[in-house]
Amino acid sequence: MPRITTIALDADDTLWQNEQFFRLTEQRFADLLAPYTDAPDLNDRLIAAVTRNLQYYGFGMKGFALSMVETALEVTDHRVPGAVIAEILAAGRELLTYPIETLPYVDQALGQLQETHRLILVTKGDIFDQERKLAASGLAEYFAAIEIVADKDPATYTRIFERHTEGPEHTVMVGNSLRSDILPALQAGGFAVYVPHDLTWSYEHADEPVDEPRYAKIAHLGELAEAIAYLERSR
Repeated sequence: MPRITTIALDADDTLWQNEQFFRLTEQRFADLLAPYTDAPDLNDRLIAAVTRNLQYYGFGMKGFALSMVETALEVTDHRVPGAVIAEILAAGRELLTYPIETLPYVDQALGQLQETHRLILVTKGDIFDQERKLAASGLAEYFAAIEIVADKDPATYTRIFERHTEGPEHTVMVGNSLRSDILPALQAGGFAVYVPHDLTWSYEHADEPVDEPRYAKIAHLGELAEAIAYLERSR
């Protein structure tokens, strides 16, 4: 059996653009609140609220929208008008309407690797939103299995590896988040390929693995086949 038989891929900011739309919404949020607050740390307070609320709302636009409302009330001492709250909620809903923009080399890489490996999608967030984006991307046909999970930790990867692969020792996880895609997959016994994205959310930042033979880093998915070949050779 080849060393790596299954490739698991993240979706947001690995296969298609995602974070850039949240950044646009953050700017819209700041513009709406400008007449009511001069808080210099408005964005930091919003991100703190989003992070704090992950345990209640999970990842995705719904929790982000509710966190914007919570932050707007906090920074204005509840003086923000109802009309502005309505516009903030509308800005959150707009996150569901942005077009899906696949990243460079995605179709090329998936088409090539589908011929030699089993491909599975492992993404986290709101099920409705992730299913919508996958359908709009036109990429679903590449994947033998699709897992939409609430969070990504070693236990999640262990379950997915057991369900869809010959085991972690034959599986590589590919993604843009060190915290969610790389480190927990390695901890679960798999391989990992890191594909950095310029706009990765600060929550997903972590230190890269050091002296880890099951880890590789690439600039874009066009280099994925070469990275997997490298991991196959490394011992």
